[in-house]
Amino acid sequence: MNIIVYNIPNVIFVLMVSFDNTANAFTAKSDAELNQSYWLFKLIGNPFLVKTGAIFAPLTLKLGFKGLIKKTIFKQFVGGENINDCSRTISALGKFNIGTILDYSVEGKESESDFDHCCKETIETIHRAKSDKNIPFCVFKVTGLARFALLEKVSLCHSLASTEIDEWNRVETRVNNICSTAYESGVPLFIDAEESWIQGAIDQLADVNMARYNKERAIVYNTYQLYRHDRFAVLISSFEKAKLKGYHIGAKLVRGAYMEKERLRAQEHNYPSPIQSSKEKTDEDYNKALEFCISNIDRFGICAGTHNEKSSLKLVELLKQNNISPTDHRVYFSQLLGMSDHISYNLALAGYNVAKYVPYGPVNEVLPYLIRRAQENTSVKGQTGRELSLIIKEKKRRKAN
Repeated sequence: MNIIVYNIPNVIFVLMVSFDNTANAFTAKSDAELNQSYWLFKLIGNPFLVKTGAIFAPLTLKLGFKGLIKKTIFKQFVGGENINDCSRTISALGKFNIGTILDYSVEGKESESDFDHCCKETIETIHRAKSDKNIPFCVFKVTGLARFALLEKVSLCHSLASTEIDEWNRVETRVNNICSTAYESGVPLFIDAEESWIQGAIDQLADVNMARYNKERAIVYNTYQLYRHDRFAVLISSFEKAKLKGYHIGAKLVRGAYMEKERLRAQEHNYPSPIQSSKEKTDEDYNKALEFCISNIDRFGICAGTHNEKSSLKLVELLKQNNISPTDHRVYFSQLLGMSDHISYNLALAGYNVAKYVPYGPVNEVLPYLIRRAQENTSVKGQTGRELSLIIKEKKRRKAN
């Protein structure tokens, strides 16, 4: 257990942070819900079942088993099928001082009408956040607003045909409309990171809109994937650019979510993998990024999007060392709904700013996201085992009491 003492003028915080407290971690779950999570993570821990499920899940939906998916994996990782459906989750998290980041998680669309719909839906989340203190951020993926192939072409700095120039202008307009709405509403906004071969276009859009809307404070946040060996340098470069032009940096720091895909593509296209050579290198850069942001906090808004206990405690310690209040609006911790509750709830109950990513969307449209969550829990070493061990510990504690 870490006992953190803050000496800030006229204020003293004494906070105890322990991620071992399962009573806190699962305080919002009934015995039945805890058992359901136990069996779900048991299944997710089986690579064969996850691989088979990823293949047959779309067929399962077509055969009429939507209810089964909705009551199991959907319930664990998704807030609802629309914004209103998420109200219960938003309220439940809010009771424990955990914010909600509404994430419209529909993927793989390619039409202009779909892109316009995603833009409209994202703006609706901002309007909802403006009137709800339990929604401190909103978020979007640029692939919800633009064709993947177009983003790749822009990232490679290839010349665009006249029709593609018009198409790119529409993408820029959608992103600007979302960011301007966030600015006018006073709602900070994350632009999610995606695959490395389209990230250049995303960075370009993020930089332009940070320069526009982050003059007073961080409203627009770019995402830095520290499992890439080049992203810490990009973070420093972003900072230098912001300092020169007089705006703030919004930095969401994550490790990353496309490791297998990145390595496979690099191998197939015969170029060096952008992924760090080891887990240790990733952890090193992640913690260096935390240190850099905190040491330049007057220019940053930070969200530590991590399920890593050591990095979370690292940020707690950095706040202490720099006499930064745990309630400072410039610093947030974040985890995904349905995962790492031992981090989220224990930090929130100790007084830190915490928010959960709460994806939403129609069951059939959110299926790719659900499959990715199952695969991530299977592939990330120790992830499923950690979740299961914590659930088992809490089940034993409740039984003893």
